[in-house]
Amino acid sequence: MKIRITVLLLLLASVAHAQTKSDVVADYKPITGTQRFNWFVVSTVGPTSLLLAGPLSAAWGTALNSPREYGPGWEGFGKRYGMRLTGVSTGNAIEAGLGAFWGEDPRYFRSPDQHFRARVKYVIKTTFLAPDREGRWRIAYARHAGNIGNNFLSSTWRVGSENGPDDAAVRCIWGITGKMGGNAFSEFWPDISTRVLRRHP
Repeated sequence: MKIRITVLLLLLASVAHAQTKSDVVADYKPITGTQRFNWFVVSTVGPTSLLLAGPLSAAWGTALNSPREYGPGWEGFGKRYGMRLTGVSTGNAIEAGLGAFWGEDPRYFRSPDQHFRARVKYVIKTTFLAPDREGRWRIAYARHAGNIGNNFLSSTWRVGSENGPDDAAVRCIWGITGKMGGNAFSEFWPDISTRVLRRHP
């Protein structure tokens, strides 16, 4: 099952690259060092990470009591929340550092096409791609290195039931799907929030 999911994700990455490799981000301006640092801070300890993704992840693990060593209740929730935060900070640091060296832009740029199906495809494609220094889409090597590096490095400080190579591989898959979910949030939430505000002045 794990192998099938991995193969599917690799196929999606290949399709994304084939369909988008000639595209350029409209009106692209290269990311500055300050913007890259701000991206790291917001992605790691910003409201979406601390107040949405973090609590959801910790609550899910606590409900399933996984890993079991952390136990149930608020204490277990806190341990899972902290473990996720260490992993996210490690992965983002790797992505930001290698991205600066390789000229990869970690920021999300919303789709120029406002049709729903096109935006969904864009969300999927940009999970695997990132702009280079000229704004051309390419495989997001730094992002994937951050995902893999974070999940395998964190095995050195994780509890016994989740520190094996298979566990790290599964976390890598969840990392990709999590990035896709984050892209979807960045793509559609501004529209949703605007409509909600218009209905409730």
